[in-house]
Amino acid sequence: MDAVIAVVALIFVLFLVLGVYATVKVVGAAKRGVDRTISQARRTVEDTTLRAKSLAQPGPAGQLAELRLQLRTSMRATQDALHAGVAEDESLKESLGLFQRLSAHGHELDDELRRLESEPDRAKLAERLPALRERTERIIKSADSLRWAAHDRARRFAEDDLDLLSAQIDVEAGALRHWTTEPTPPTPPTSPASPGAPTGAQGPPPAAAPSWPDARAPETADSTGQTWQDTPRSRTAEEPTRPAITPPDPRPTYPWQKKPRPESTT
Repeated sequence: MDAVIAVVALIFVLFLVLGVYATVKVVGAAKRGVDRTISQARRTVEDTTLRAKSLAQPGPAGQLAELRLQLRTSMRATQDALHAGVAEDESLKESLGLFQRLSAHGHELDDELRRLESEPDRAKLAERLPALRERTERIIKSADSLRWAAHDRARRFAEDDLDLLSAQIDVEAGALRHWTTEPTPPTPPTSPASPGAPTGAQGPPPAAAPSWPDARAPETADSTGQTWQDTPRSRTAEEPTRPAITPPDPRPTYPWQKKPRPESTT
């Protein structure tokens, strides 16, 4: 009984631990989702504000807002491109490390530009503006170089893979269309050899033998009194009459037949 209670208690503890772990994971995922949403909303608000300042405020303040907007846009696009490409291309890890070092300079410059937006001395700000613009352009140029290199690498890999796939498809298509039709040589007509001819000699094909019915063909008489036996329709006029295998019976005489006239000796 004590063993059963211990097993039940152990199962209860396991279920409790699993429930706590699942709750922590769900809460963490929800928190990360909320933080991501808040960060995106804050970033969108800041970009919109900078765009409005660059259009509405003339002078150094508007130029600083424009520099910040260009810097943030370039750095964000490069970060997204490298993070998306490193999952498929391991060689981009080194480029991602270089971008992280460049990103530190970008954050430092962005913080400096944000502090200078509230600078009351516009003359001093105008003096520092060319150096800030040059520094911003260098960072943007480096970020763009990394991003376009990653794009070109991915495009090159895609083109190579497409070329290889196209070559394989061409080979497969050629194999599917590869059929040979060899003409069959015509078979010479063979005919049975005649009894008197040698075995290798071939003569003209013999005429088809007529079929012999069970009943004998009726006889007909012509005007001269000679009787003729009807021949099958399949026999042609040019075909010689073949003798019967068995001799025919005596021909019967009929009263309507004419008697043959004797030949005159005079």
